Amino acid sequence: MSERREVAAVAMAGLAGRADYPMYVVTARDGEEASGCLVGFLTQCSILPARLLVCISKENHTAGVASRAGSLAVHLLGSEQLELASHFGERTGDRTDKFAGVRWRVGTTGAPVLEDCAAWTEGVVRQRFDLGDHVGHLLDPVAGGGGGAQGQLSFHEVRSLDPGHPPGDPRS
Repeated sequence: MSERREVAAVAMAGLAGRADYPMYVVTARDGEEASGCLVGFLTQCSILPARLLVCISKENHTAGVASRAGSLAVHLLGSEQLELASHFGERTGDRTDKFAGVRWRVGTTGAPVLEDCAAWTEGVVRQRFDLGDHVGHLLDPVAGGGGGAQGQLSFHEVRSLDPGHPPGDPRS
């Protein structure tokens, strides 16, 4: 790693390492294949019109499905949903059907909507952006609601999970 990149990584870790942002599961369906992953890089980026920016790691199996999907569903995880975070974060869709054993339904846009979460929204993909090792998906929300889970699961509660696709790990 170059000295400049190393300095940038340390500076970012000092900022991001202290933040305790909420965790989400993002799901997609491209017409043939469904996939989902654990996401921490997500933000509301406009009030009127309502817009959401969802960032998915390029290493992730879901990245390919999401790149072909016309919509995504975003699910805020409740404070007691570490097991669901593990299910979508520590497994890879390359080898596992992540929807097996999980309660879900087809949403308004065709995206898979998880039945168990704190809150959810579906959005039509308006635009995509290359953001380095992630792809940003700009969503126009079209449906959403609350779930039965309470609170919110945070980054600090999931940081010990082992990603299904660790950085630099080739896909199977």
